[in-house]
Amino acid sequence: MTFEPLASDFYSYQGLLTDREREALAGIRAWLEADVKPIIGGYWERAEFPMQVVRPLAELGVLSYAWDEVKPFENSSVFRGFVALELARVDASVGTFVGVQNGLATGSISIAGSKAQRDEWIPKLASGEVIGAFGLTEPFSGSDSARGLRTTARREGDEWVLNGAKRWIGNATFSDITIIWAKDEADGQVKGFIVPTSTPGYEATKIEGKISLRPVQNADITLTDVRVPESLRLQNANSFRDTAAVLRATRAEVAWAAVGTAVGAYEAAVAYSKQRVQFGQPIAAHQLIQEHLVNSLGNITASLGMVVRASQLQDAGELRDEHSALAKAYATSRMRETVAWAREACGGNGIVLEYDVARFFADAEALYSYEGTREMNTLIVGRAITGEAAFV
Repeated sequence: MTFEPLASDFYSYQGLLTDREREALAGIRAWLEADVKPIIGGYWERAEFPMQVVRPLAELGVLSYAWDEVKPFENSSVFRGFVALELARVDASVGTFVGVQNGLATGSISIAGSKAQRDEWIPKLASGEVIGAFGLTEPFSGSDSARGLRTTARREGDEWVLNGAKRWIGNATFSDITIIWAKDEADGQVKGFIVPTSTPGYEATKIEGKISLRPVQNADITLTDVRVPESLRLQNANSFRDTAAVLRATRAEVAWAAVGTAVGAYEAAVAYSKQRVQFGQPIAAHQLIQEHLVNSLGNITASLGMVVRASQLQDAGELRDEHSALAKAYATSRMRETVAWAREACGGNGIVLEYDVARFFADAEALYSYEGTREMNTLIVGRAITGEAAFV
């Protein structure tokens, strides 16, 4: 399949990809344009997730590329970043499903699981046979998860008993397993557990009334004396540092998704400006519309440079928390500006789903907040700059 560079990739960062990576990316893009873009507005409006996308995502390798056990060919973090961009460029909710399934759930098992756990679960998650979720955030603990986690784990023989609550857990209304992070009552350290959602005492309730990422099925989870065997404890998760290792990798990918969301809004605004006629000419010929589009492209280009470099550092084994944090804080802030300019360029039509911009505009708010708020990521970078922790 022929690969066509995105016009929004103004400095040709996709030139860093191998021929095999470009071929794979072309296949993913073609499927998204043909099978997801035409239907996603309706699912967004109904707040439903299009479950029919799961199998094609698996068949295209989207759920496999990062993991040695299942990846179809050697690939780079830059390539995987562009996959995240392509997904969000069409729909950030589908991109978020992949981020939870592939980055957070599978990533937890890959980073903190034993070899036996990796061998058992990663192929199932990569094939879509098993749907995963990631349970860290709680009703009273979001930014302060490192210290404020209230969910507890108590060892009883060969079992662990989990009690507590989680909130904003993506995929959780239909997941087969959820990675639950809980504080060990014995030593106070955070540990991870692979919890089958059919386990007695586990309950997930959909969060209603969202204005952002509406197809994503976020849930409140309650855990009441949920018993899991020692074999389902992530064997290499012994403190919050191990949880943070998962977040470090996925935070950079959220920055890529933010760029993709900005690209989707920008492309929709460019298309609209060429066909919308006012004062006898397309509004694309108006100076102020061109300013919006140029400012948007500048934001996209600057953010692309940052996320590409972060991915290169990840491949080199040199990515640090502050690198991911700066990329996420910057890219999501620029995304927020860009979707606003794109919506403004579309005038009144920018608030209806027909022209796509409204969806990107609304979805940007969730990406701006999840996987670390701008404020928390700012403090992570500030600590790296000054050597002083300014966390409350």
